[in-house]
Amino acid sequence: MMLQDIIKLNFAYLESFTKRTDTAWGSLFCNESQPTYYDANHAHISEASANSQLIIDEVVRYYETKKIIPRFYLYDLENQRDLISTLTLNNFGYEELISPVQLWDKKMLKIEKNERVVIELVTKNNYIEALNIECSIKEFGGKAVREKAFEQEFDHPSFVHYLLRYNGIACATACIFFQDNQARLESVATLEEFRGRGLIGELIQYIQMEVAKKGIENLWVFPINEKIEKVYQKYGFHTVVKLKMGHAFLGGRSIKEIQS
Repeated sequence: MMLQDIIKLNFAYLESFTKRTDTAWGSLFCNESQPTYYDANHAHISEASANSQLIIDEVVRYYETKKIIPRFYLYDLENQRDLISTLTLNNFGYEELISPVQLWDKKMLKIEKNERVVIELVTKNNYIEALNIECSIKEFGGKAVREKAFEQEFDHPSFVHYLLRYNGIACATACIFFQDNQARLESVATLEEFRGRGLIGELIQYIQMEVAKKGIENLWVFPINEKIEKVYQKYGFHTVVKLKMGHAFLGGRSIKEIQS
């Protein structure tokens, strides 16, 4: 997939929990009910524009009227140098991120079935158990972010959530976002005390089988860093591109601070 195809898939995912407004220079995403959910509140710019200051002024006005910190994601950085310089002059923090994009090779690894493991769909009956797992993961933003986000995803027809039990105890979750004939693996999480037992591998393989049954063309994953990238490589995901992005923010924590 080329850059624009990757951005298209990412935008479809973002639109499932935030409102998108297209402009002459890019797109604004906003979710006023979750002002601290960073991924739901960013301006995205993939092409260079003639007047960087006008763009910055427009973005700042848009988010500040909604009492949300103005933030940008920038793509194609070689052609965004003027915008990056102008953002710095406007007191924006700036960082560059490497985001691996991985594609499943459609091969099923032989993983010995653990009789203590049961995997089930998330329904109203086990909703709270799945929610508690995801709210415990700091990298997801904690309860303040994940509680509302999980509710939106659960009600959205493009998401399917899974829960893994070990000896009957709910301890891991993951979900799939479906868009046309593509699927994206998201929200893979395990309670800290259950890590290191190979449970994520069982959950990933189960989801791969479900995706294969549905005849989905591609299964993608967007790991947050190279450490997670290596985990997915064990289960048949190959890195097809490392997307270089710029992140500018007028306050609050950087993405690197959140991920660490």
